[in-house]
Amino acid sequence: MTTARALITLAMKDAGVIGVGQTPLAEDMNDALTNLNAMMAQWSRRRWLVYHLVDVSFQATGAISYSLGTGGDINIARVDSIEAAFFRQTVGAPGNLVDYPLTILNSREDYNNIALKGMPSFPSVLFYDSGWPLGHVFIWPVPSSVYEVHLSLKSPLQSFATLNDAVSLPPEYEEALRLNLAVRLRVSYRLPFDPQLNGLAKIATNTVKNSNTQIPLLQFPSDLPRNVGGRYNIFSDRNG
Repeated sequence: MTTARALITLAMKDAGVIGVGQTPLAEDMNDALTNLNAMMAQWSRRRWLVYHLVDVSFQATGAISYSLGTGGDINIARVDSIEAAFFRQTVGAPGNLVDYPLTILNSREDYNNIALKGMPSFPSVLFYDSGWPLGHVFIWPVPSSVYEVHLSLKSPLQSFATLNDAVSLPPEYEEALRLNLAVRLRVSYRLPFDPQLNGLAKIATNTVKNSNTQIPLLQFPSDLPRNVGGRYNIFSDRNG
């Protein structure tokens, strides 16, 4: 299994920072490790570079909002966005569970348009305010304690505490990390643009992107005009 040290050494060779048989200085290795971790943090925010979504659940309490982040009501590492959400209700006998999707509101402006934000009822929408250091999850109408809320979140990509940490990622990531780190290192060392290196880095990144791409089924609103003979009949409700 590859380590961060081995990956960085190869990236330095790809970048032309060191030659064959040369050993990089400790300071250069540590700087490259910082670059690698910064790149991983950036990649963790891009859905198409994250290979896995995790399900995080919590019990509703009747609160309007729940803090999300280390030490918050939802005690996990803060995320920048919520990819999908649903709430769960137990119906009848224990274990008889029914899940209902929650529509994600993508802006504070949309949430502000809700007049009665504290109205308790059957929940339908969720807004996530990605604050720092804690984000806040708002659910409307406000769910009672009989509901369990589930969030689909991007799983943060690995970070490396030391140069000897093993790279624990799907195999297609190794080349993408090495080549993209090499591109960054050329910039750090003020080396000229290398079109071949950039092209290879782009191909490797696209391989990761294609492996991770998941396109949800297209959802149409219930009040969308009906399709008649291949065309939408905008007068369907008027003419019956």
